[in-house]
Amino acid sequence: MAKDWKDRLGVVYSTNQDFQYENDIPEEEETLAPQQQDLRVMLDKKNRKGKAVTLVTGFVGADDDLKQLAKLLKSKCGVGGSSKGGEILIQGDFRDQVMQLLQKEGYKAKRSGG
Repeated sequence: MAKDWKDRLGVVYSTNQDFQYENDIPEEEETLAPQQQDLRVMLDKKNRKGKAVTLVTGFVGADDDLKQLAKLLKSKCGVGGSSKGGEILIQGDFRDQVMQLLQKEGYKAKRSGG
């Protein structure tokens, strides 16, 4: 019961019998097939005190699928990293290895940047 009133904050009363409370829960995007993904692999050093990271951008889909792909890349490269907001960070310069892994998994990946 306590959670019910929190879901409808801002609406006190409605005379419309068909009224439905709207929740601001965003719907998750559907993950595109690997062949339809347009991923960019680049080396990034900005705001990282000169340390290089391999950045994979352009992933369209659910966060769970992004985390699963990031886990695969991190384990195959043997390094740490993170994933959020459609981007995967792999610690170190592993552009060539990441490109090979993505293409092996069926993703369309392009090398971007310098």
